[in-house]
Amino acid sequence: MEKCFSAADILLPDFNKVDTKKWAVVACDQFTSEPEYWEKAAVEVGSAPSTLNMILPEVYLGETEKRVPAINETMHVYIRDVLVSHGDSMIYVERTQSDGSVRHGIILAVDLEKYEYTKGASSLIRATEATVIERIPPRVAIRRGAETELPHVMLLVDDPEKTVIEPLAVSNDMTPEYDFELMLGGGHIKGSFIGKSEQKRIEDALLSLVTDEKMAQRYGKEGIAPLLFAVGDGNHSLASAKAAYEEVKSKLGADVAAVHPSRYALCEVVNIHDDALKFEPIYRVVFGVEQESFLAELREYAKKLSGEAEAQTVEYLYGDGSCGKIVFEHPVQQLTVGTLQTFIDAYIKEHKGVEVDYIHGEGSVASLSKKDGAIGFIFSGMEKSQLFKTVIFDGALPRKTFSMGHAEDKRYYLECRKIDLDKVNG
Repeated sequence: MEKCFSAADILLPDFNKVDTKKWAVVACDQFTSEPEYWEKAAVEVGSAPSTLNMILPEVYLGETEKRVPAINETMHVYIRDVLVSHGDSMIYVERTQSDGSVRHGIILAVDLEKYEYTKGASSLIRATEATVIERIPPRVAIRRGAETELPHVMLLVDDPEKTVIEPLAVSNDMTPEYDFELMLGGGHIKGSFIGKSEQKRIEDALLSLVTDEKMAQRYGKEGIAPLLFAVGDGNHSLASAKAAYEEVKSKLGADVAAVHPSRYALCEVVNIHDDALKFEPIYRVVFGVEQESFLAELREYAKKLSGEAEAQTVEYLYGDGSCGKIVFEHPVQQLTVGTLQTFIDAYIKEHKGVEVDYIHGEGSVASLSKKDGAIGFIFSGMEKSQLFKTVIFDGALPRKTFSMGHAEDKRYYLECRKIDLDKVNG
């Protein structure tokens, strides 16, 4: 079995030069309809060194051209004055979440040659949800010319026997490299470098998960293409890294690109069976509609469905308390989110100015649904035990099907890695 992962040259801040709580900020694709969150983060950071100055929160995607030059310049300054290189490293991470539970992970690099995001992919690393191709170019534009990458990608492994990550939790020979509280309700994070002997054990344990025997044992069928890593969070970020690497390949040639640092992407690996890992639905809020007209069309859509999946229910809310339920008695798709998203996509195509956002948390849905022309939808999510088998046999799920925990529990930017795209595109 070919490897699709490795240790990496990881950059961490000189912790004598930074305020750790100001350094780490939440993933850029969170709070996309709540600029006030990012305004609070900016106030919290002030003029201190921070990963906030090295990323573009997606709430500001419309300001990409204006903001990216300053981001790239900050990367250059931080490499010179703030960041310290730790070669050939993996990091064991313990993240205390907002509910007090502790999630365990390993920071390592994955090979983008072994990752595909198309629906019928059979690669070792695969997307779990549909990738919106139109979302990739603006993210590549941000990455293009960057000297470093900061990961918010989380990859999942299906390790029910807990052979890969969990043994690190009982190890006594790791001294934390960082251990601090995260800003704005993000909980706590602790990270330790993993020794070489443990790295070898992790490598062997990961590869053993995708032997023919283990694949057949877990999924009930022989001869299926092995799937080691399923993308849990940050698929569009990983897809953008892949697209940027393909640009390098086209400019420098396959031989040079094969050893270029952009071939790899830094990620956190988490066991889907980690007790702290909770799958949460990602709800929908539609903007720019006349609510009663929208609901009338949705009800008509529901009546016309003639599939064989089990009945599904969505709750809707808008204005100052209007609410109700719509039942899809005979849906075609297995998941409620897929049934609803199919209608929303078709409605947007037929109605100019209508938009949809993907929201974590019922409270945020309720708040956003009070806006003029908005309507929110709440529904039950999928079980995490369904994920790998669904991806293997059915392909990628509808986009934004699930979220792993609340927005505040997402990965915070902390580690970096040089990708040297500034030398390719500069």
